[in-house]
Amino acid sequence: MTDPLSIRRLYGRAQGHPLRANAQRLVEDLLPKLAVPEDGALTTERLFGDNRPLAFEVGFGKGEHLAFQAARHKDWGFIGAEPYLNGVAGLLADIEAGGLGNVRVHRGDALDLLERLPDDSLSSLYLLHPDPWPKSRHAKRRFVNPGPVDLVAAKLKPGAEFRIATDHVGYMRHVMMVMQHMADFEWTAEAPGDWQRIPEDWPDTRFAQKARALGHDVWRLIYRRL
Repeated sequence: MTDPLSIRRLYGRAQGHPLRANAQRLVEDLLPKLAVPEDGALTTERLFGDNRPLAFEVGFGKGEHLAFQAARHKDWGFIGAEPYLNGVAGLLADIEAGGLGNVRVHRGDALDLLERLPDDSLSSLYLLHPDPWPKSRHAKRRFVNPGPVDLVAAKLKPGAEFRIATDHVGYMRHVMMVMQHMADFEWTAEAPGDWQRIPEDWPDTRFAQKARALGHDVWRLIYRRL
C-alpha cells in the first residue's frame, strides 16, 4: 500500500503571469526576511522569539485570509505555506501594507513544514479552497486524506480547530467521509446551516467570493482536535 505522505505533490502550478516590479521587489527583499528556516525544528521561540499561540494556513492563495487573521491576532504567530509564487507575492504585499511582523512564509509544500513542527504546537490550522483534484485517479493527492490528516492531528493542540472551506461538492463529501473516520477529531456543527454560516472571524476569500458569484455554494467545516 502506498504511504499517503509519500505523495508529496498535493498542489498544481507554481507560477502564473510574470511578476510586476513591486511584487518582484517583495519576493527579492521581503521574502528572505520572513522565510521559514530551511531545516530544523520550527518552534515559536525560533520563529518569533517567544512562546505564543501558533496558527498554520495550508495553501494560502493570495494571502488575504492569513493577513486578516494576523492583523486580528497580533499576539499570535502565523505560518503560511503556498507553492504559487504569485500568491506569495500577494501575501507579502499585505504584510508590508499592514506592518505585520507575526507572519512567516514558506514557498512550497505544507507537509514539509508540518513534519518539522513540534507535536501539540498548533492552535489553529486552515485549509481553504484546496485543489479538489476532481478526477478519481487524483483523489490520493487531496490534502484531506488519512496520512496528512493524521499529521495535522499530531500537530494540533487538544481543543484546536482544523478549518476547511470548499465550493466543490465532491471535495466536501470527500472531507466528510474521511473525517468521520478520524478518531482524533469531532465535527463542531450543531445545526444544518452551520457549514454555510460565515463566522465573524472567517471572512470569504476572493476565491470564495468568485465561487459565490458563479452561483456555487461554499461549505465551511470546523473540526475540533480531541
